Amino acid sequence: MTVGIGGWGSRRKPMALVRAICRSSLRDLTVISFGGPDVGLLCAFGKVRRVIAPFVTLDSIPLEPWFRIARQRGLIEFTEYDEGMFMFGLLAAAHRLPFLPTRAGLGSDVMTINPDLRTVRSPYSDGEELVAVPALTMDVALLHLNRADQRGNAQYLGPDPYLDDLYAKAATRCYVSCERLVTEFKEGPVQSLLISRSMVTGVVETPGGAHFTSCEPDYGRDEAFQRAYLEATTSADSWRNFAQRYLSGDEGDYQRAVAG
Repeated sequence: MTVGIGGWGSRRKPMALVRAICRSSLRDLTVISFGGPDVGLLCAFGKVRRVIAPFVTLDSIPLEPWFRIARQRGLIEFTEYDEGMFMFGLLAAAHRLPFLPTRAGLGSDVMTINPDLRTVRSPYSDGEELVAVPALTMDVALLHLNRADQRGNAQYLGPDPYLDDLYAKAATRCYVSCERLVTEFKEGPVQSLLISRSMVTGVVETPGGAHFTSCEPDYGRDEAFQRAYLEATTSADSWRNFAQRYLSGDEGDYQRAVAG
């Protein structure tokens, strides 16, 4: 399957849903993401065949450690796009188009390392050559929002919507986790209702579901836990102990271990 994961770097990632995949039998996934610990954790559990991303970062830690390890060991394929190209790929998929043209990527090594990319020439008098970015279509998108109702309408309350709405539109199915299910949206302006129920297949209330990434204004990134996650990748024993403590049970066990 091809799985799109919303959020950005180490910000408002649907980590509870990612942890559920880690506990599942799913394998050989293609992951489309402005990557963060979502990509890294899936790599750590051997779930990933291919990553399509402009970056994979923990923000305050520049390079996601498990993604780095997977790349250095040749365990996954990686398609790297410029951020602008990546956005146009999402836009194309959201609008059910096979590709969208853009100047992003021209004159760069993005074209060299992605030999399958094609260019198109404008049919108008300018005749400009443009990159034809293929649609980033997905079987499923996973998102985490601050608030949602039982029908799937979902709201962000932080400073940035990221591109979660494009993920929802680009996917055949979309699942939303949220900090709190509500019957009425009383926080934030109407523009913050980013996700429509028409885009959503299922919704689940998961307090702390973005941990250890940020979910402003409900909570910030857990920098201490993120550092512990990084340090746990330095040896097999360290990772075994970390995974046993935090990742060996269900989501309730994880949240209790973090709280403890």
